[in-house]
Amino acid sequence: MKDLQAKLGPNAKVGFSQAKMQNWIRIDKSGGEQLIVREVETVEDRTQSLLKRISEGQEVDKADAEALKKRKLVKPESWKTYALKKGPKFALEKKKPATELTHEMLQKGTWRDANFKAYNFNALGQPTNGGHLHPLLKVRTQIRKAFTSMGFEEMPTNNYVESSFWNFDALFQPQQHPARDSHDTFFLTNPAATPLSKQPQDYVRRVRDIHENGGFGSIGYGSHWKESEAEKNLLRTHTTAVSSRMLYKLAQEGFRPAKYFSIDRVFRNEAIDRTHLAEFHQIEGVVCDRGLTLGDLIGTLHLFFSRLGLPKLRFKPAYNPYTEPSMEIFSYSEQLGKWVEVGNSGMFRPEMLRPMGLPEDVNVIAWGLGLERPTMILYGIDNIRDLFGHKVSLSVVKKNPICRLNL
Repeated sequence: MKDLQAKLGPNAKVGFSQAKMQNWIRIDKSGGEQLIVREVETVEDRTQSLLKRISEGQEVDKADAEALKKRKLVKPESWKTYALKKGPKFALEKKKPATELTHEMLQKGTWRDANFKAYNFNALGQPTNGGHLHPLLKVRTQIRKAFTSMGFEEMPTNNYVESSFWNFDALFQPQQHPARDSHDTFFLTNPAATPLSKQPQDYVRRVRDIHENGGFGSIGYGSHWKESEAEKNLLRTHTTAVSSRMLYKLAQEGFRPAKYFSIDRVFRNEAIDRTHLAEFHQIEGVVCDRGLTLGDLIGTLHLFFSRLGLPKLRFKPAYNPYTEPSMEIFSYSEQLGKWVEVGNSGMFRPEMLRPMGLPEDVNVIAWGLGLERPTMILYGIDNIRDLFGHKVSLSVVKKNPICRLNL
């Protein structure tokens, strides 16, 4: 094999693979050294004959043409031909039809040979349309009113691009979690990373330690925490990344009871269907105070969802990497006549809160839900692509009714 490569150079690899595929040669390893043994006396260069036929304009089999195309020996070309002939309005010069009779035409008499555009007496003037509010914007405004009436402060959510450190690691989400895989997350290529040197170094050290060794009653994940994973840039998968920044800022400025909320876009690398898009809006509420319990979370959820017109709630235990206990939220929809899942909730884990510097008696309750699902229920929309994206009908936006929740 070495002798063959030395003699043929870069052509050896291509020629060897083709010859072996055609059973012209075989590999003999019986002697300990890899030898190339010839299996046929003569070889028909079918590729050369096919290329010659093509160059002469002859047809070849589709399978042969595809094989040559894969080897980049030929490439298909499409030719279109047109036949031109004179039409009923053929002219050597292009003349624009006259739209009105002017005094110059009357003076010079050119109106006799002029081509006038037909006048449409039934045409109306262009109507002046004002702007229209999208259903998502109407429901978003009502939900914002529900939060502000409960004393919540809105978080800044204008950074769609986030680092994995704040989106995952600060939330005590393991670096081996499936959600961090490229199948669920849109990772950026330029810029591909945000150096950890730009993050608070003492906080980075505490986050690394809690992942590798645990603490505060936790054994951690017991695996090596990679800085390269934490530095990757991505389109944020949830607005909880904003919550982690706000809670860290609250701990550094000196703890005080706080209530935050956010409503903005998040991005997931999901298959597009009638109920899922690659981008959607997430609603999130966060309450931070001393001595909060699961009962406070349930009571707050009842108060919040009753303002949205969903007073009947049920809860189901769930798992989230950064909340424990965690609960899925179900509400009975009078419009649909059944129980539907409306959100997720839980209490942030100490492994997330304590490295931030929050006191040990401070707990944080949080919940999140999508904006699209309640909007689809309220407006009777069955396909999410009819609500969000380029397929939305403008007539639906213009004619949709006003949204009034149970505020």
